[in-house]
Amino acid sequence: MSLDLAADVVELTRQLVDFPSESLQEEALADAVEAALRGRDHLEITRVGNTVVARTTLGRTERVVIAGHLDTVPENGNLPSRLEDGVLHGLGSVDMKGGVAVGLKLAATLTATNRDVTYVFYDAEEIAAIHNGLGKLSESHPHLLDADFAILMEPSNALVEAGCQGTMRIEVATTGERAHTARAWMGSNAIHKTAEILDRLNAYEPRKPVIDGLEYHEGLNAVFISGGVAGNVLPDACTVTVNYRFAPDRSVEEAEAYLRTFFDGYAVTVTDASPGALPGLSRPAAKAFLEAVGGEPAPKFGWTDVSRFSALGVPAVNFGPGDPLLAHKAEEHVHIEEIVRCEQQLVAWLSDASEEAR
Repeated sequence: MSLDLAADVVELTRQLVDFPSESLQEEALADAVEAALRGRDHLEITRVGNTVVARTTLGRTERVVIAGHLDTVPENGNLPSRLEDGVLHGLGSVDMKGGVAVGLKLAATLTATNRDVTYVFYDAEEIAAIHNGLGKLSESHPHLLDADFAILMEPSNALVEAGCQGTMRIEVATTGERAHTARAWMGSNAIHKTAEILDRLNAYEPRKPVIDGLEYHEGLNAVFISGGVAGNVLPDACTVTVNYRFAPDRSVEEAEAYLRTFFDGYAVTVTDASPGALPGLSRPAAKAFLEAVGGEPAPKFGWTDVSRFSALGVPAVNFGPGDPLLAHKAEEHVHIEEIVRCEQQLVAWLSDASEEAR
């Protein structure tokens, strides 16, 4: 299979949707992306695993990154694609082959941009972070991600969502003493002891800091409770798993310290953590981008790979076609107007002749 970058952005999205690329099975699509871009005089191509990087080297005073992941979740009866009444249906149409199509069209057709551009098409975003191609690239070839600003083409209804929240999962443990339930007074029920943990969570008041004019909304929720031995035995151990979504003005270390204070008196174990990303909307490239695409920016409620750019000191936003609430659903679909609009807005931003002298 191959990709026709001469096709319009909607047809290219259809090609990408119909090109299977479940996580860890992206090699064929990465091959097609590399083949479609290699040989274009205005691009330097680097292949790292199943991640393809294409860079312009025009000597501009600013460089931006436009990135999108190639992989999808497993198929759910939603292939092949179909186009009906201005809506493209199919696996990955939202998350995020519409955005990838926009990035590929820009890379192929914009030969003289007002900023240097690094296009990154990477693998394994939908699974455990250890496999993430952008994460691997940031460790093995961090210079390829050097930039003044980055755009992650994650679905955002073709609106700017700036930065992202951090996320942390912890386990809060209680202990008791086993006993026969017929003689419960001889033991101590560890499950019952979680009541105070749940009471604290029910009483939690979310913090809502304003950063770069955007109000973030934190969240703290129990997501699992595990415990129990048998139907006639008092449990001697129970664990409540809690997920904390914290605003990007808190570091991972500050988030952990907050949770240990919040659950004072209980054993707390951190099982997973990823930092948030500050929006960085005051940067010149970010300001120019917001002016070009219009609309009011919103905070990103959730975690995305913009966090990886933030860790490298590169402010980043999410901007791509599609409703993120449809991601991973069997009925996943995107309005083609959003794909076209994203392409047009980015072309206008990168082609503005008045910016070339910057």
